[in-house]
Amino acid sequence: MNKILYSPEALNDIDEIWAYINNELQNSAAAQKIVSDTLDTIEKLRDFSELGPPLSSITEFESDYGFLVCGKYIVFYRVMGLDVHIDRVLYGRRNYMSILFGTLHNDDDSE
Repeated sequence: MNKILYSPEALNDIDEIWAYINNELQNSAAAQKIVSDTLDTIEKLRDFSELGPPLSSITEFESDYGFLVCGKYIVFYRVMGLDVHIDRVLYGRRNYMSILFGTLHNDDDSE
C-alpha cells in the first residue's frame, strides 16, 4: 500500500476549490461533494499508484507526473517508490502546464 503525501500547494488548491464553490457560487453541498469525490479519487492511488496516465501522454513535455481527472479538476501527482506525492489539484481549464513547470507560455491562468 502506498503512502499519499500532499504538497502545501495541493492542500491550498483543495481549500480554494471548496471556498470558491461554497462562497462564490454559494453552494456548500456541491463544494463538499466535489472535494470529497476528489479526495476519494486520490485515495485510490494508495492501492493503484499507476491509476492515472502519464502527463506525457497528452503533451510533448516529458515529466514524471501522472494525472487523474476528477470532474472539472485535475490531480497531478508523482510516484516515488511507495510514496505518491500529490503536487497540485487544478481546475481543468487553467494553463496547468505553466502552473506546474513555470517556463511555458501562460495563456490563461484564471478559473
